[in-house]
Amino acid sequence: MGIEPSTLKFLKDLGKNNNREWFQAHKDQYEQTMQDVKGLAEKVKQELSKKDLIEEAKVFRIYRDVRFAKDKAPYKTNMGVHFTRATKQLRGGYYLHIEPGNSFAGGGFWAPSPEDLKRMRDEFAFDARTIRKITASKTFIKYFGTLQGDELKTAPAGYDKNHPDIDLIRKKQFLVMRKFSDKEVADQDFIKEVVRTFEAMRPFFDHMSEVLSTDLNGQLLNEK
Repeated sequence: MGIEPSTLKFLKDLGKNNNREWFQAHKDQYEQTMQDVKGLAEKVKQELSKKDLIEEAKVFRIYRDVRFAKDKAPYKTNMGVHFTRATKQLRGGYYLHIEPGNSFAGGGFWAPSPEDLKRMRDEFAFDARTIRKITASKTFIKYFGTLQGDELKTAPAGYDKNHPDIDLIRKKQFLVMRKFSDKEVADQDFIKEVVRTFEAMRPFFDHMSEVLSTDLNGQLLNEK
């Protein structure tokens, strides 16, 4: 099962007519789009739950918060779904983005707390061999290429700018992404490919979960 062509068409048309008058006149198409995405999200959740503990599949609202934005267009031109992993020990989140010409399955750590970010940086400064092995694996490279995310231009305070793993230490985000063409999004095997993509994130997620639930000595943080 894939996304209906009518969903991609609605989002493409919305991009050309991003105003309340057009949206209200095509509200029935929007409702069909929501049902299409919600149906796909539920099926992905069912399949992904066979491989991981998934608490929720949340379809994001299409309405934009424009109060402090320069762009006052009232609607997003994409549909996004976030799949939350259950329990505090399972870290990382799965995300599915449906947008004409820019669909992707991604995941990782978009806005880690200052405490989590420092713990990640401390881990990589101490020993980055495991994360290097994961990101150099054939599966990781096949699905994601490289680890992505915003980063500082120089070393963060307290870290050696000449550290051999400074490229990891500089990062503010730790993200992975696999893009899909419109044809792939509409293909009957789309759900299978999305779930395979999310499965390929697991070694990365599992390692980061271990890092964020322990200290540098490997002791569980909730047992200290």
